Amino acid sequence: MLKGSCVSLEVFFLTLLFAIPVAMPVAMGRMSKNKVLSFITNVFLLVIRGTPLMLQLLVVYFGPGLFIRWLNDIGYDVTFRWNRFAAAIIALSINYAAYFAEIYRGGIESIPKGQYEACKVLGYTRGQTFFTIILPQVIKRIVPAMGNEVITLVKDTALVSVIGVSELLMIAKERQGALFSFWPLFIAGVFYFFMNWVVSVVFRQLEKKLSYYN
Repeated sequence: MLKGSCVSLEVFFLTLLFAIPVAMPVAMGRMSKNKVLSFITNVFLLVIRGTPLMLQLLVVYFGPGLFIRWLNDIGYDVTFRWNRFAAAIIALSINYAAYFAEIYRGGIESIPKGQYEACKVLGYTRGQTFFTIILPQVIKRIVPAMGNEVITLVKDTALVSVIGVSELLMIAKERQGALFSFWPLFIAGVFYFFMNWVVSVVFRQLEKKLSYYN
């Protein structure tokens, strides 16, 4: 159970590590004035947000193997071995990057255009305007929505068991079957509850620290 908890924590933190930064360029592509880039980003977001995360995990894990098999069938000698844990991190990171990107976009577009115009009059460059004036306000506005998504991520780590990653819930089910006891599932539930409580406290404190923008 302890080992499964560590795996769940690894999935959680690695997903955040990759999804949070990747979401920003996705959001920028979504808001881009380049119609081709905006269209491609919109299609990407529609596909990711419109299909179940479990299906995405299966596609990321089994898809490359099917593609390699097709290459071997047409005469190419290619070998490939996919790691279950890596596939889980990639699938979760892509999924959450799409959701975070929409949160970023909503935060950026909520800033009045007058602030951009004021910065331009004051001689700020685009980079200075975004990073010193706009971004701090965006962070303050998106904290509640980001907190909701991170809480959801804690629970979604259980889905990686569908591709055979031995995380907490998978091990709890195995122990339940072996011991004929409900306690392993109860312990797993306590773990998820505790993790979400920690996440809630962290985001609550973050909101308080950013309250000077009120």
